[in-house]
Amino acid sequence: MMKKIWLPQVIAIIMLLWALNPGNPYAYYILLRWVCCGIFIYLAVQANELKKKDWIWVLGILAAIYNPIIRVHLTRTIWSFVNVITIGIAFVSIFVLSKK
Repeated sequence: MMKKIWLPQVIAIIMLLWALNPGNPYAYYILLRWVCCGIFIYLAVQANELKKKDWIWVLGILAAIYNPIIRVHLTRTIWSFVNVITIGIAFVSIFVLSKK
């Protein structure tokens, strides 16, 4: 039986898509950082359990980028690009982090 981890990625994808709306209040982006950082830490732990070393690094780097404590300061344009790349990575991780 194959168990898929998909709910955290779906939450991150929806929030990251919504973040592309330039009219969001600043508080939304603070919430986005907390949620995405937590999700990517959780997924990195799952990748570790599945012995997916490359994915531990990818997800750990994403957790660091979205880290709400020591923030990465980027322009809105760069953040939009990072968010789109992150959406792609989150989507692919649904399939990579499948437990057999």
